[in-house]
Amino acid sequence: MPSCSLARQLCAVVGLTLLGLSAAALAETLPVGRFSAGELGGWEEKSFVGNTRYQIVDTERGKALHARAQKSASGMFKKVRIDLTRTPWLHWSWRVDETFSGNDERSKGGDDYPARVYVVVDGGMFFWRTRAVNYVWSSNQPVGTSWPNAFTGNAMMLAVRSGSTDTGRWVRERRNVREDLKRLFGEDITHIDAVAVMTDSDNTGQAASAYYGDIYFASE
Repeated sequence: MPSCSLARQLCAVVGLTLLGLSAAALAETLPVGRFSAGELGGWEEKSFVGNTRYQIVDTERGKALHARAQKSASGMFKKVRIDLTRTPWLHWSWRVDETFSGNDERSKGGDDYPARVYVVVDGGMFFWRTRAVNYVWSSNQPVGTSWPNAFTGNAMMLAVRSGSTDTGRWVRERRNVREDLKRLFGEDITHIDAVAVMTDSDNTGQAASAYYGDIYFASE
């Protein structure tokens, strides 16, 4: 009897393990930014005011994309069409060294962020239909708060981190982009056309330093 009981227990454990492996195998992932491999293929820089300095550097946890802004505003973007019905979850990691002080992020004069990762739905020739969600490391807005970008109503800002509580260390993020688009724009948008990262300080005139880890989409 003990041996039969043990056998049943072992079979149960093996069965659960196989189920776990099957679920993992079925999880779909789509890499967008492989900064840990030192890759910037497909990424382009877009300048708004001056140039934030972007470069692959070595960190305590391996290679990452470092951004250094000094009264500048430029971002790195990659055109990539993501099917949100298959891979709605955006994953990334980042580290911010310092946040800004005294700025109102809801105003044009304070619209700066030490780090942001954003997704874009291209409206094509119907430019007014372009949509963007900016996942920002806010300097002063509470986590979970959302508001229209100070320069365009086509972009919504969403505070994923806030203030200096987590500065100086790596943190991981995970967002369901399809659900965020639906909540922020009231539309069930099933794809995006580009992903971007940006560290900017042109409006505040301050300095910012941030690191971006790998970015990918997944089914969960």
